[in-house]
Amino acid sequence: MRLVIARCSVDYAGRLTAHLPSAPRLILVKADGSVSIHADDRAYKPLNWMSPPCALKEGTGDEEGVWTVVNKAGEKLIITMEEILHDSSHELGVDPGLIKDGVEAHLQELLADRIEILGEGYTLIRREYMTAIGPVDILCRDADGGTVAVEIKRRGEIDGVEQLTRYLELLNRDPHLAPVRGVFAAQEIKPQARVLATDRGIGCQVLDYDAMRGIEDDKLRLF
Repeated sequence: MRLVIARCSVDYAGRLTAHLPSAPRLILVKADGSVSIHADDRAYKPLNWMSPPCALKEGTGDEEGVWTVVNKAGEKLIITMEEILHDSSHELGVDPGLIKDGVEAHLQELLADRIEILGEGYTLIRREYMTAIGPVDILCRDADGGTVAVEIKRRGEIDGVEQLTRYLELLNRDPHLAPVRGVFAAQEIKPQARVLATDRGIGCQVLDYDAMRGIEDDKLRLF
């Protein structure tokens, strides 16, 4: 990861245009290629960002101090540096991923055991399918043989959709798995998360934890 603190202005050119006037900001360049620009007043949410896959070009000559980030759709994030206050790089290695609480872990176990909850003809490939940025909760196939990646949360929010999006971008680079579509599964899915998931072609599945535990109990019952 590269951390740059700089006085800069930022212009976005794509489906719409946006401009951030000159100010001190934190710029994060991650190993997955993503670039995000942060202020000091809004927790984790960036002011602007470019999701991977994208390419960063640092200008030289007359363009020195101008960073241009371009994604696969041709959208551009142009960062004009006026003064760099800090610039450092750090090797973080492979993250072990979020350790789920008991409910999320049990939801994963139940859904893997009853994968047909997602649809008739679904079959499990494996739980905790490892990627370079962490494990996908469940990897399975639908009735047509297509690969499906499932991210499970107790409460489905935008962060979970973003996490699944990153997994899908990686998985779809594997010719043995592609095309891979996503399903965002949670006990409760917030409206904003559902809108974002739908916009990205990700399906949503509400999980009834009590009912799923009931299914498990019925399965173990002899009479």
